[in-house]
Amino acid sequence: MSFTNVEAPATIEPQGIYLPSPDKTRSTDTPTNVKDRTIPLVNIPSAPNSQHVSVLEPSGRQSIERDITEVDRLETIWNPYKNRYRVLAACITLLGNGMNDAATGTLIQSFERHYSINYGTLSIIFLCNAAGFLASAFVASTLTKSLGRAKTLMIAETLLVVGYIIVVVTPPFAAVCVAFFILGAGMSLILAIGQVYCANLANNTVITGLYQGAYGIGGIIAPLIATSIVSRGYLWSRFYLILLGLAVFNFFFASWAFWKYETKSDPILPRQVNEPRATMSQRTNWGSIKALLTHRTTILGALFIFAYQGAEVAISGWVISFLIQFRNGDPAKVGYVTSGFWAGIALSRFTLSFLAHRIGERRSVYAAMAAAAAFEFIIWFVYSIPGDSVAVAFSGLVLGVVSPAAIHIFQRLIPNEMHIASLSLIGSIGTSGGAIAPFMVGIIAQKVETYVLHPICIGLFVFMALSWWALPETESKSE
Repeated sequence: MSFTNVEAPATIEPQGIYLPSPDKTRSTDTPTNVKDRTIPLVNIPSAPNSQHVSVLEPSGRQSIERDITEVDRLETIWNPYKNRYRVLAACITLLGNGMNDAATGTLIQSFERHYSINYGTLSIIFLCNAAGFLASAFVASTLTKSLGRAKTLMIAETLLVVGYIIVVVTPPFAAVCVAFFILGAGMSLILAIGQVYCANLANNTVITGLYQGAYGIGGIIAPLIATSIVSRGYLWSRFYLILLGLAVFNFFFASWAFWKYETKSDPILPRQVNEPRATMSQRTNWGSIKALLTHRTTILGALFIFAYQGAEVAISGWVISFLIQFRNGDPAKVGYVTSGFWAGIALSRFTLSFLAHRIGERRSVYAAMAAAAAFEFIIWFVYSIPGDSVAVAFSGLVLGVVSPAAIHIFQRLIPNEMHIASLSLIGSIGTSGGAIAPFMVGIIAQKVETYVLHPICIGLFVFMALSWWALPETESKSE
């Protein structure tokens, strides 16, 4: 190995790059003023987004090769140039997820009438959707590593195309359940790739807020379109023609945006000092799964998002039925209330995520939980359709900030090498809460009434607060 002597400047400043010593603490032996000294540098091949530097420490110490990853110099939405299209592709794919989830609640009455089924039977589609999410949760990381993001997104969009084709032809209810399983599997892959990508960009709280704000926009426009289609006398399944077209578009655009991303932009993850490179590749899948299932942040994060998505989708899916049953609302009019809920979520993710980052993500989530529970009580006990509609919108406003703030905290607590697997599991198990909670509401509502939505949601908010409290503390880090 060759050495090159490089004259060092009078003062060396780290400029935001943390140079860890073997015991993972800052070395205090190297003086900051090294005038008239030369520092031998080991000639190590460079890699994208990573600098490998070896410094010979003074006092005759043995040369120690150090692999240093610039964790503070992350990619941004603007650099490399194609990142702007990758963020846009991630947002558009999640827009489709939001439209799919929000439309189900709006079309519940149409499902009931068309298939002559009750709340309990109808709720099976939520379970099938959750099963699809879980089915792809454990393969998302493997597919991404073996095929790359672009080809994995192509598989995901193909699953969506197949699922929507099944629904569009208005098949028997059993086939609709199968279609929702397929749709869940595709949406899980989309969520895993987009969420991890945005979480690893610079200023990730804001980028994740924009990303998940796209989900809220989908939640706004889907009820408006679905209600308009049904109120004009068209068959409910015709709404899914729109989602079918969007999935076809995303198949081409998302795959183009992420094509060969791994060879150009993927950061090199840090290795432990003195750990052979071969050791990294010899880890078994079982060891990875075991580490995943025993990682505290992953488990608590999955439980937290499970409750969050459960409350979010339960409100979106059943509040219209509640207003029709207990407030004598007109189905052609109260169907738009769901759009107000998702408008609150979208507005929050585009605006309040900035504020949450300034005042602290942990405090913001606690405040949001308290406010959401208060608005849920208002919807439950205030007998006014306008008042309840406003409370539903404000409920979405305070809930919208929760997910970007949570992803920011999870991303800081989870090791880099576990990001894709952990965030995929958190997203998939969490999103399954968006199926199981509405299913529980439907089953119980079959025996009692749809007012059961509110105590279930309040209980989920309390569970979220407890899970959030149990998370480890993040280490303080200078920006």
